[in-house]
Amino acid sequence: MTDRNLAAFKKALAPGQRLLGIDHGSKTLGLALSDVSRMIATPMETLIRAKFAQDAERLAALIEAQGVGGLVIGLPIEMDGAEGPRCQSARQFARNLAKVIERPVLFWDERLSTAAVLRMMVDEADLSRAKRARAKDKMAAAWILQGALDALARTAD
Repeated sequence: MTDRNLAAFKKALAPGQRLLGIDHGSKTLGLALSDVSRMIATPMETLIRAKFAQDAERLAALIEAQGVGGLVIGLPIEMDGAEGPRCQSARQFARNLAKVIERPVLFWDERLSTAAVLRMMVDEADLSRAKRARAKDKMAAAWILQGALDALARTAD
């Protein structure tokens, strides 16, 4: 299942399994992990992209090791609501990943997630430019995942 339907995604999840948030980029994959109660998203790591087969292998190992039951992939919708080339790339990544990793996928609107995370890292954490560059993708993944977790908590079973 690859969808933007929150209720269908929630129904497809088994209790006690974590969710993995993915901020999909052309050079990196920002990753965040939920707790088993699906309340809190925690930044995990940023993977430097390689060939898709290598990326999928690393993600599959991580998903098994962490007990991940579903994926939340950021969908970079444009400000006017249109789905441009970056959305097509994220959707293709999810389709290819679904052939290797059988988990439900929820696409989550990630508009302004990186901008919000960068603003927080400057204003509140006062991180240096180098530290921001290393952390922004996994922080954006956590922002995306937390948005989905909050919405899932408000969704009726």
